[in-house]
Amino acid sequence: MTGYRSLFRTPEFTPLFLGTAAQTAAQTVGGLALATLVYRATGSPLLSAVSMFGPSLAQVLGATFLLSGADRLPPRTALSAIALAFAAGTAVQALPGLPVGAVFAVVLLLGLVASLGGGVRWGLLNEILTRHGSAKDGYLPGRSLFNMMSGLMQIAGFATGGALLAALSPRVCLLLSAALYLTAALVLRLGLTARPPRTAGRPSASATWRTNALLWSSRSRRLTFLGLWLPNGLVVGCESLYVSYAPHAAGTLFACGALGMFAGDVTVGRLLSPALRRRTATPLLLLLATPYVLFAAHPPLPVAMVCVTVSSAGFGASLVQQERLMELTPDELAGQALGLHSAGMLTMQGVSAALAGAVAQFTSPAAGMTVMAAGSVLVTLALATAGRRSPAPSPEPEPEPEPEPEPEPEPEPGPRPGLAEAAGTAEAR
Repeated sequence: MTGYRSLFRTPEFTPLFLGTAAQTAAQTVGGLALATLVYRATGSPLLSAVSMFGPSLAQVLGATFLLSGADRLPPRTALSAIALAFAAGTAVQALPGLPVGAVFAVVLLLGLVASLGGGVRWGLLNEILTRHGSAKDGYLPGRSLFNMMSGLMQIAGFATGGALLAALSPRVCLLLSAALYLTAALVLRLGLTARPPRTAGRPSASATWRTNALLWSSRSRRLTFLGLWLPNGLVVGCESLYVSYAPHAAGTLFACGALGMFAGDVTVGRLLSPALRRRTATPLLLLLATPYVLFAAHPPLPVAMVCVTVSSAGFGASLVQQERLMELTPDELAGQALGLHSAGMLTMQGVSAALAGAVAQFTSPAAGMTVMAAGSVLVTLALATAGRRSPAPSPEPEPEPEPEPEPEPEPEPGPRPGLAEAAGTAEAR
């Protein structure tokens, strides 16, 4: 497996890594500040949860209409523009006297913009690491390192954000977040090279639908997507209630979660052998959810911190599932596949945050956490059962129709026939 140190010798890996780190820090500080601002203004666990995870709700629109841009837009331009849009939107949210309704309008607009981000970023990472041996082999350590960075930035961001909120107003913290987004835009613009899009053609809703249908046509990919979206999305619903569960220690709980996620990513990305790693997805997803069931007993803050830290190690399951998704997906569709994973996961996180907030509104934050955790356990067990009943996975529906191009090679060049014919067999299914 590719080592972490050698990744930084790969051209463009370092600026992509640093730009993403700045965006993660901005999102962490800004999200906590916005959730605190809304909770202080409304006293509502539901609105507080949705303000922090609300951008995720718009991801479903992006996945439906915009996702083809993940492979059809120049990566440097797209990533820089997304960071600039977030800088502007976060600065608008900091305006004094901005009505709560306007805050949520900006939140949803930013979510729509962000729907392209995951596909462009992870598709570019996959492309960059193609030169590092096999892209399929290089993607896992690369993504593992990004996840570890995300965990560290969240630990630092939530700890710093909590300290800043104790000393400054949420609006000042939002302005600091906007400055971090600007920094990310500069790093990405100046550090990345001007690469052409991975796929020819204009981004369009019809192209998005066609490729999504092709990706969804494989049962193995469907189960992988659902495993990436549902169990951890429901657990993020638990996380969305930290502000209302412990208003003065929410930053501490988020930092504990980031620490656990970091530990899980290190374990899965570097310490487990490939053979063992493939068997850990279901156990890790169960680990992710079960500690939150203890919140039914309203544990004190020290116990809650331990539960959150242990639980978040289970987010390492995502690395196993993404490696599986890349094994099942042709390289020319990698950007949209990773974008669909990212958009679906974030959408589910937003839906779960809203659902958890609604349960907490009528019961209590602890009850909301318990309900979402129980749902995650049930979904994980159902998907594991469905996976055992599936036929042996085979990533080769694409090559099957190859007998036809061989006698008559003229109509279609190169890798295109495989995709076109794969789409045909997918529709037949």
